[in-house]
Amino acid sequence: MTTNLPRRGTLVGMDPAAVAAERTRVDDRVASLRHELASLAEEQSLTSHDDEHDPEGVTIAVQRAQLQGLLAAAEQDRADLDDAARRIADGSYGACARCGGPIAAERLEALPATRTCIGCASLRRSGSGRRTRG
Repeated sequence: MTTNLPRRGTLVGMDPAAVAAERTRVDDRVASLRHELASLAEEQSLTSHDDEHDPEGVTIAVQRAQLQGLLAAAEQDRADLDDAARRIADGSYGACARCGGPIAAERLEALPATRTCIGCASLRRSGSGRRTRG
């Protein structure tokens, strides 16, 4: 099966420099979230350790959980961008991991780390898609 994928380094809107720039942005976000978590931990260490009876205890616990969730998502974004950089380097960037067809340039520009075309992503979201080997 032949696809009309762009040659390595020719994909409009996503090249190694663009992936690197996005990764730098995500790295900054990870560092910021880690700093916020450390500040929150320090703040918590200065307050009562009786969260059950401390009205601020619940608020701090919720903030910590939210920050941990945001940090986990940012770290996953970073891993996905690293994977996109590997796919650019090996020439497979822009090919759907499920069906092997091309991923629209607009989708790649909006979601640079995506591994699936819009059709396969829609099938996965609806739950009606069956996995194909590829």
